[in-house]
Amino acid sequence: MTQNTGHAEQAKMPPQIPYIIANEGCERFSFYGMRNILTSFLITSLLLSMPENMRAGMAKEVFHTFVIGVYFFPLLGGWLADRYFGKYNTVFWLSLVYCAGHACLAIFEDNRNGFYTGLFLIALGSGGIKPLVTSFVGDQFDQTNRKLAQKVFDGFYWIINFGSFFASLLMPLFLKQLGASVAFGIPGALMFIATMIFWSGRKKYVHVPPVSKDPHSFLNVVRTALTTKVAGQSNSGTLMAWLGAVLAIGSLFLIPAIGLVAALCLVLVLMLGFGGMGAWMQLDRARGAHPDEAVDGVRSVLRILVVFALVTPFWSLFDQKASTWVLQADLMTKPSWFQSSQMQALNPMLVMLLIPFNNLILYPMLKRMGVELTALRRMGLGIAFSGLAWIVVGFMQLAIDGGNSIDITWQILPYALLTFGEVLVSATGLEFAYSQAPLAMKGVIMSFWNLSVTIGNLWVLLANSSVKSTAVTEQIKTTGISVAAFQMFFFAGFALLAALLFALYAKNYKMLNNYRKA
Repeated sequence: MTQNTGHAEQAKMPPQIPYIIANEGCERFSFYGMRNILTSFLITSLLLSMPENMRAGMAKEVFHTFVIGVYFFPLLGGWLADRYFGKYNTVFWLSLVYCAGHACLAIFEDNRNGFYTGLFLIALGSGGIKPLVTSFVGDQFDQTNRKLAQKVFDGFYWIINFGSFFASLLMPLFLKQLGASVAFGIPGALMFIATMIFWSGRKKYVHVPPVSKDPHSFLNVVRTALTTKVAGQSNSGTLMAWLGAVLAIGSLFLIPAIGLVAALCLVLVLMLGFGGMGAWMQLDRARGAHPDEAVDGVRSVLRILVVFALVTPFWSLFDQKASTWVLQADLMTKPSWFQSSQMQALNPMLVMLLIPFNNLILYPMLKRMGVELTALRRMGLGIAFSGLAWIVVGFMQLAIDGGNSIDITWQILPYALLTFGEVLVSATGLEFAYSQAPLAMKGVIMSFWNLSVTIGNLWVLLANSSVKSTAVTEQIKTTGISVAAFQMFFFAGFALLAALLFALYAKNYKMLNNYRKA
């Protein structure tokens, strides 16, 4: 059904929002509940048959491969929702797949194939619904009440971290005291509750119908631009796209070195990157065959994708708090009852404090001082803060490598810096992605936003693969620091460079308002 309300009602907060928010809180507890104990479980249980010196590296590889899948499947979910089933139906059915994945983790705690099947189903379900729930929130607003949308997106992000906080705090204890079946079963129960909450609000939602068989879709416009020849003009855009295809095929030969998942992600990155550049160079050739509105929509999408690409270094740093930072915490002094994974509870706790602090105190204070923190300025600053966090972590690693005893409380500082960056990037990016996307491409654009997380984790896998090379390892040794510390400073520099490029690009970015009309 499509909800029709009067102007007075539309000026208020949509009454169906609590159903979506409650669903998200339970779903995030389920996801972070299993994710935050995954590395520890792999090292202490599932991978015990491997040599001890290889377990940490394999656990890190499995973790980031899983995260890549979670943020890759949004492409599938967004496409199915926008073209065939609509957001509500796609979210509901993929949520049931999600529940099945949790069940596999609880049942197959000592069976590697069964456990990995569960991870695949969770990646499919969680990833498939990830962009849709977010864009489904945006669908409940229109031009008359869109100013309320940013508050709801902030609230949406707050409830995500509410669920993540309790999951990070409790699940490591449940794993230690109650065992893996219970520890992985509890998130499954929460996911089932989340699905039922979402289903119970089905008659109250605004349902934006899918657009199927659109002759002027994004891919059709891009195809026309790349295949249309114009007399007297070069086909440099087409050649650029073909170059990307050749490089993508060539990257498949890297499978033995970097693994299947990383290689396939690299294929996607090359196709998107070079194909997007080629389409941009020849996009005006699509005019006439497609309406100007469709062509301009594709150009706006390509501009958005550049923003997303520049955010990927942030995610390569952020997601390692559940792998690299946990492994570092294992080397720090801490109370006997405290589990390294529990430090991750700091992140959502700080998010819940920083979102109201920023909106009620920091942003208004800066505005009175004449400083306007636009969405793009916030995101650029957030990337820079993540780089600062990793500089701190790198110096702590140097101290550990030097034989110094470092208390785990020192990790509070980099967590604070990284979380401040997260609030500036991620909470802002949700509303930015939705507002800039053309109406017919909300699900797909939110999928690309999530794909930026996949690519961020791809950088991690590529970095890990490179240090396995003897030549690279020997070169790092010449610096006088450990491989772990070198990688930390490398990622810090990666993020700071991205922040600089982001700031330069943001200067000329023209903001759009693509909310539906009342």
